[in-house]
Parts: sequence; C-alpha cells; structure tokens
Amino acid sequence: MLDGFTETAFSHDGKERPVFRRGSGPAVVVIHEIPGITPLVADFGRRVADAGMTAVLPSLFGEPGRPMGIPYVMKSMTQVCISREFTTWALKSTSPVIEWVRALARQAHEECGGPGVGAVGMCATGGFALAMAVDDELLAPVLSQPSFPFAIGRRAGDLGLSDADLGRVKERVRDDDLCVIGLRFEGDPVVPRKRFEALERELGDGFIGIEIPGRGHSVLTEDLVDEPGHPTRVALDRVIAFFTERLLKPQP
Repeated sequence: MLDGFTETAFSHDGKERPVFRRGSGPAVVVIHEIPGITPLVADFGRRVADAGMTAVLPSLFGEPGRPMGIPYVMKSMTQVCISREFTTWALKSTSPVIEWVRALARQAHEECGGPGVGAVGMCATGGFALAMAVDDELLAPVLSQPSFPFAIGRRAGDLGLSDADLGRVKERVRDDDLCVIGLRFEGDPVVPRKRFEALERELGDGFIGIEIPGRGHSVLTEDLVDEPGHPTRVALDRVIAFFTERLLKPQP
C-alpha cells in the first residue's frame, strides 16, 4: 500500500493488476520505471494530484513502495526482458502490454471526466505514452527517458511502436493539435539522441524535446534536484504545466 493512495485493481483481457489512485479531476496515468513504483515515483504522483488531477499509478512489475536498489533493479529488469508482454525484439513493433494500459486510460477517463487524460512513461515504459496516443482520450503524452527498445544498432532510433500506430499518432499531431513531450539527459547512453531525432523527424512541431545537461537518467524521480531553477526541476514544472494546460484549462 502506498501512503495516501487508494488501491484498486483493473482487469483487461484476462490480466488483473493493482492500480493506485490519488486526487480528483482529470486522470494522468503514471507508468513507473524499472524497478517499480518506488517512493519517488509515488512522489511524482502526489505532485500530479496536488496540481488538481487524479494520479493513476498501475503496478506493472516490482513491489509498490519498495525503494530503488541494485539487486531490486536487476530482478525487475530480468522480469521485463523475459516477458513477451513487455519486450518485443522486432523493430517498429508495439508491446502487447500497451493494450492493457490503453484500456486503463479509457476507464480512467470515464471515471474522472474532463476533456481527456494525460500519461507519462518512464525508462522501460517511456515510450508507452506515445503508443497510448493512438486513442483520442490521450491528450498529454510525456516520454521520460524512453529506454526501450535497447539502443543497439538500428534500435537506437526505434520508437517502439508499429507503423500503423505511429501513423495514427502523426495524424493526431496534424489534425488534433496533439503535442508530445520527451525528456532525457544529454549524456544518458540508455536514451540515445537518435531516438529524439526520430521523434523530431516524425512529429515535427508536435514534439517538444527537453534535454538536460549531464549523465543522469531518471529525470522526474531518482535524479530530480528539487530546487527552483535547476534543470530537472524546470523539466518537472514543465510537465505538470503541460498536464494542467491540456486537461484543466478550458478547451477552445
């Protein structure tokens, strides 16, 4: 149990997982990084809730509330890498687990109301928010350190979704004013510059890339320096503002 969150469960296509919720207002689906919903991922969810939205945190792997640690990271990494639900080794392919997360977002929109939902993926799930944007309900996708597929060879520029899904996202950028935010540290070898170049090429002005000096990795959690004016705090504030702009302010 996460302090201050309500635990529920969501089931889709025969797969049930715990989901933690906090706040009220339009939903933002916060998809945790490896190794799981750490205390700092939960803190990000609290910031979302404090800004006037419902933070929806599905637990896809790991132990909710357990702090980051090397053995824990390695255990979760192994779990993700061997799971066919999460890992697809084919280029231009959408992971099967995305269907479950899309269904969760649709339910959250029905329950929480508002013009739509936001989503942020982190690390191994960083690209999930992009794949979720095929649905009209997803209005504010954020890709924080999108690390999968692993940056090996041609995979460095792969976005982790099928041509059909990418085509739909590009259509929404063109026709629906969809905007996508991406976050990475400039020196992060796990998140290559080529991946952001691919996003810039495919989405044009519909992609806002925020690149932070240094060799950190977890922009919104582990490597966040919570001081006004620090690049990571500026990035965090921009993400929260993005959600409020898209989900709380009156739509034209």
